[in-house]
Amino acid sequence: MLFSFPQVPPENATTPAPLPTTDNLLHFLGILIVLVATVLAARIANKALARHFKRVSERLHVDETSYTVLRRLIVATIYVVGGIIAISFVPGFYNLLIGLAAGAGIAAIVLGFAAQSTLANFISGISLAIFRPFRVGDVVEIEGEYGTIEDITLRHTVIRTWQNKRLIIPNAKISEASIVNWSISDPTVLWFVDFGISYDSDIDLARRIIVDEVEKHPSVLREREIKVFVTELGDFAVNLRALFWVKDRPSAWVAGAEIREAVKKRFDDAGIEIPFPYRTLVFKRELERKKAESSNDGDSGGERVQNR
Repeated sequence: MLFSFPQVPPENATTPAPLPTTDNLLHFLGILIVLVATVLAARIANKALARHFKRVSERLHVDETSYTVLRRLIVATIYVVGGIIAISFVPGFYNLLIGLAAGAGIAAIVLGFAAQSTLANFISGISLAIFRPFRVGDVVEIEGEYGTIEDITLRHTVIRTWQNKRLIIPNAKISEASIVNWSISDPTVLWFVDFGISYDSDIDLARRIIVDEVEKHPSVLREREIKVFVTELGDFAVNLRALFWVKDRPSAWVAGAEIREAVKKRFDDAGIEIPFPYRTLVFKRELERKKAESSNDGDSGGERVQNR
């Protein structure tokens, strides 16, 4: 009777990888379907909410800043829920969840340090939507940059500068910065333009010319008083400052530039001089030569007195 013994594979032999089972393929297919559905649902919700909030804002005349942040929160929630559902299709998800719960404290500390700036921007974005120091469409000045608020996201704020460039500032940085909002309540702006005239020029004539040119400009509010003051008696000029009200901040700079040009032309016609600094240069050799000449003149004068 023959006995057969099981064949033992050699030590260096490699076992073939197990073929993917039907369950694994179903899990993978489920994860893929959930991810695709999540992306599509988020995009559709984003577009639908944007159209809906825009109609509500136009009909009820309500600020759209809060709606913008709310829309982004809803879209972010869709992504989070879809991600959780996709992870639930992974085999052994229950055991993985228990392991994560056991190390939740350490994971929270690590994630807190890693995502510190992201969380700060997220919280600051919600704070901007609640307290609204500025709104979408407001004209603001922040850290030397001037522009219009174009969008407020959960991470950053987009400002369209006067050069038509997009300035993207993190929300955490904006919440700590000093902001000048030119659109809150009354959009009118008190603007000024400085002029300098010579000491020989007529101050009253210069004041009348400045007031006349300011009144002619279409952006200036004529119902507000226009004033011209002597602000300084400088080293080479009498400095005048014209104060006037403009309808809004975007037109203030252009109005000031055009008024400055018109006043300069009127000054030229009226003979009012706009002086510029004068400097006298004395060379050291020339100074020593004059000093030597003066000393020689003194010596010769003394000799003439003695000869007399």
